[in-house]
Amino acid sequence: MNKTLQEAVANKSAIIGIVGLGYVGLPLVRAFVGAGFRTMGFDVDQKKVDELAAGRSYIEHISSEWIAECVNDGKFEPTADMKRLAEADVLLICVPTPLSESRDPDLKYVESTTRFIAETLRPGQLVVLESTTYPGTTRDVMLPILAESSLIVGEDYFLAYSPEREDPGNPDFSAEGIPKVVGGIDEESLRLAELVYKQAVVRVIPVSNCEVAEACKILENTYRSVNIAMVNELKMLFDRLDIDVWEVIDAAKTKPFGFQAFYPGPGLGGHCIPIDPFYLSWVARKHGMPTRFIELAGEINTSMPQYVFKNVTEALNEHGRPVKDSKICVLGVAYKKDVDDPRESPSFELMELLQEAGAKLCYHDPHIATLPKVRNRDLPAMESQELTEDFLAGLDCMLIATDHSSCDYDFIVRHAPLVVDTRNATANVIEGREKIRKT
Repeated sequence: MNKTLQEAVANKSAIIGIVGLGYVGLPLVRAFVGAGFRTMGFDVDQKKVDELAAGRSYIEHISSEWIAECVNDGKFEPTADMKRLAEADVLLICVPTPLSESRDPDLKYVESTTRFIAETLRPGQLVVLESTTYPGTTRDVMLPILAESSLIVGEDYFLAYSPEREDPGNPDFSAEGIPKVVGGIDEESLRLAELVYKQAVVRVIPVSNCEVAEACKILENTYRSVNIAMVNELKMLFDRLDIDVWEVIDAAKTKPFGFQAFYPGPGLGGHCIPIDPFYLSWVARKHGMPTRFIELAGEINTSMPQYVFKNVTEALNEHGRPVKDSKICVLGVAYKKDVDDPRESPSFELMELLQEAGAKLCYHDPHIATLPKVRNRDLPAMESQELTEDFLAGLDCMLIATDHSSCDYDFIVRHAPLVVDTRNATANVIEGREKIRKT
């Protein structure tokens, strides 16, 4: 093991560099600062860097007070200068890995970051990819780029993969409290990466190579995607049978073994589940193998906004209203409850479907004040509306797409003429249940 880096990690003089200061990178900064390390944060978005340098957080569960304290104390230094990557002893890459238009892996951010690192790579550095990707990315994509530096992996520098497991908005599991799986490109890289993460997280699980660690993350999210698709399909079936799928799930989860509850919704959102399984199906196609479970789950989950739109249309028709010119408020544009993260939120597709049908759209989200611009979505600029009695009474339909805990669902149902609930948010509402349509 590289003695210099090992000693620097052990005595906490090593500088931890985190590339990508988003929903994964910032919690990782917090974990290493909390463990006593000086950290550097790298991001190509100068606006993000400026916000952080001024002590302002743009992520709800990372407070501005904490950012300001760390910046002022020198524990955290944000920068957009990629030439400074050489200053860090450890570089943890937390950049996006989206899908292309054809649903193929888009590794442009991983590749560009790796090129930045290759330009400044020096002996003794450890590079770890955390971005979710397909098995083989670290070895087949990153390693050849880093090799252009003429340094030798496992001797001069070290390379590993450790999948991020961040769950925004989950108060029970912060980055520090979630076990980290780690795979190295070689034994020395694994041992060093394991040593680094042991300083900041509750538990480290070493595996035999990078490919196992990469496949681990894909398995976790494919498992969730397939099970969510199953319950979404059952929801559509139970609707026809006039059975409440939420009651069915509540009954089933009383079994103390052999069952884990998954819940239906208006579609998948977030940076993982809507995307990661397609990375695996892409690899399978390259090897001439179909992935029928994954593809079918993807079809079902991506069809859910259309199913919800159909139910909104039917609910309005039952109230003597067409979608066209109906005033519809979408409650929640975050991809899940109690977060300010709108990535891949199904709310955007729902809003686009309603807009194309001529609805007069507005939205409410206590965590997202202004509707963000979304790639490939042509939605007008909007601001979150306050849910007053008069506002609700003036709607034709309230569509609950995200079940934020801070919303008063009794109040909403009492004053809105029609509520379409995709999240079972109104389960405990008693007054006005005749106005609720679950979907």
